[in-house]
Amino acid sequence: MDKRAHTALNPGFTFGLLVLAVAALAFGAVLVGPYPVDSADLVSAANRIISGDTTPLSQAETVLFSIRIPRVATALLVGAALSAAGAVYQGLFRNPLVSPDILGVSTGAGLGAVLGIFLSLPVVAIQGFAFIGGAVTVTLVYLVASAVRNHEPTLVLVLSGVVLGALASACISLLKILADPYDQLPAITFWLLGSLAGIQAGDLAGALPAVIIGLVPLVLLRWRMNLMALGDEEAATLGVDPRRLRLLFVAAATLMTASVVAISGVIGWVGLVMPHIARLVVGPNFHRLLPAAMLMGAGYLLIVDTIARTLAETETPLGVLTAFVGAPVFIWLLATGRRSW
Repeated sequence: MDKRAHTALNPGFTFGLLVLAVAALAFGAVLVGPYPVDSADLVSAANRIISGDTTPLSQAETVLFSIRIPRVATALLVGAALSAAGAVYQGLFRNPLVSPDILGVSTGAGLGAVLGIFLSLPVVAIQGFAFIGGAVTVTLVYLVASAVRNHEPTLVLVLSGVVLGALASACISLLKILADPYDQLPAITFWLLGSLAGIQAGDLAGALPAVIIGLVPLVLLRWRMNLMALGDEEAATLGVDPRRLRLLFVAAATLMTASVVAISGVIGWVGLVMPHIARLVVGPNFHRLLPAAMLMGAGYLLIVDTIARTLAETETPLGVLTAFVGAPVFIWLLATGRRSW
């Protein structure tokens, strides 16, 4: 028995390692940054929370509570949500080369955020515009796909997402041309490349409920996701309504993607690469694939974000760093695409 098959037969051992790895990464990420923080400061902050101490915060505790912990928690949330959405889309479309932006979610959210920046709206309004933009784009994709009959529904859905995503990209380019080159354009460019630099605890609190709501149907109906991966005819033969389930799964994945993109900007490659790596480790069974992909995505984005804020004095956009890993892996997937997955 090869190592890959052995790992797939021991999900408890695999998940235990993943949980320990993510916890170790989170602990290390909290301590790393321009302002020095050690484990004693972290223990002191934990004791303050447990005891309910209301005395003034020290400088290290202020850094932990206001910057480090919210940012680390947000990186974990964004990575897990994008990876979960990627696993859903890849299973629905039976293709390991699709990602959460296949239906225009990320591009639509980007258009909403760019419009908010162009109108000089506050940060909360920009995040709201981003969420609305992603949701509206996917709704339009489904309306277009529903209007097209006598074609394979999955193919029409993907093509509709590509077309409307391209239209949203054109609108973004137009707004970038019209934007103030000294103020608005740099903010638009930086947001489109993804960053967690301005994350606060309120941003995390706003995105977390939407991610949980989107995750609930994926967990409760995870066995039906395995049936959807067989194809519409096979799923219908086994007593599943593929059209309704596809709508539910797409809506859940879209909600998760739009909610995290609204606070982090457009971060590519995570939803493409991590689900595929998780599939290689634990197999295609969605019961194991979903938690493995979420853990791997959370840990991966946490590593990338830690590098982004420590690599240089000026913070590196996350989209740049994720591309350095995602692009070679994508080429490798294309090279091995004829193999069964």
